[in-house]
Amino acid sequence: MLLSDYGGRGAGLDNGLALTPPMGWLTWQRFRCQTDCEMYPQDCVSEALVVRQAQMLAHDGWLARGYEYIIIDDCWPAHQRDPTSHRLQPDPTRFPHGMKWLSDFVHSLGLKFGMDFGTKTCAGFPGSLDFLEVDAATMADWGVDYIKMDGCYSDPKIQADGYEQFGRYLNATKRSIVFECSYPLFQPWRKGVYLNWTRLAENCNLWRLLEDIQDSWQSLRSIMSQYEAHRKTLIPVAGPGHWNDLDMLLGGNFGLSLDETRVQMGMWAMHATPLILSVDLATMPPDHKEVLQAELVIRVNQDKLGKPADQLDPIAGIKIWKRSLTDFNGGWALAFLDLSDDAGFPQRIILNLKNTGISDEGLFKLTDAFTGTDFIITNATEPFEVHVNPSGIVMLIVQPFS
Repeated sequence: MLLSDYGGRGAGLDNGLALTPPMGWLTWQRFRCQTDCEMYPQDCVSEALVVRQAQMLAHDGWLARGYEYIIIDDCWPAHQRDPTSHRLQPDPTRFPHGMKWLSDFVHSLGLKFGMDFGTKTCAGFPGSLDFLEVDAATMADWGVDYIKMDGCYSDPKIQADGYEQFGRYLNATKRSIVFECSYPLFQPWRKGVYLNWTRLAENCNLWRLLEDIQDSWQSLRSIMSQYEAHRKTLIPVAGPGHWNDLDMLLGGNFGLSLDETRVQMGMWAMHATPLILSVDLATMPPDHKEVLQAELVIRVNQDKLGKPADQLDPIAGIKIWKRSLTDFNGGWALAFLDLSDDAGFPQRIILNLKNTGISDEGLFKLTDAFTGTDFIITNATEPFEVHVNPSGIVMLIVQPFS
């Protein structure tokens, strides 16, 4: 981003949005940058694709569970800006009615509309270099509710300034727009180089910080392991209005088993990260859909306390995470996670609630977060068993019982 008119630090984004992690659907992981609508009519990034997916998101139980954003990632623009207004414009063949029409259609379904762009998009389409103010006004005029600004082709040394400046331009439009920043992904913070997380949280509602997720267990496991390794940095910076984005949900595509889909859904809920689908909703297998619409898991993700889970000491190789909640009578969520894929059979551990730091007197009800079935009613010291599948998860809601 070229900051020729940058005038110093502003007052931050200050939009009062994303008080819980955003939920929705996004094109990228599943549909990438497919622009050949003749060869791939069902899979190309187009108005028709967005219309189809929006209708299913609105009417197939997704919106009722909180999935409210339809977000077009890269590859939607024409290859040139409008020569007179200098505004971005959509590809006229793939988006024949224009973005304002598409935004209005999405809104008519009770959904919200999101878009991606950047200095130059990661796929090389026109971006916002020298046009930050124009683009903020354009997005507001189109009725955009969510903007994901990529960091490809931008200078890492001035990314924080550029994103902050764009946030001020968004504020100036007076439209409520969730702002996702991608620049931490391009910064060497994982190597110990300083990143001002406070400034990031003041100017962005959420941020990408690790590599793009791919449709495989190996990719998912890598992202979870990196988050775990840097959790002492990442947990304190997340909270209402500012979230770590670990990238899209893969469930219902081609690369994850049902257990692995549960792992991602459960851990994204525990980590208080956005729940953004990237899948063809028309071909979603019913069992994966059930996981991704699991009511109690979503309630954990959306808990208003907004405090991500922290990791406890493992037991017999099983990783354990605990999240404090305001929901469920001020209870907790516990996740028991097996990241191995070579155990051959479920791992059995025995523990009590005191082992997890829950030592209150009285009884507690433990509920399976994915099925909603009661797991056990117990006190803090009574032992119970948990059986965790290889590359699997058990997620329990713990709440006081009387």
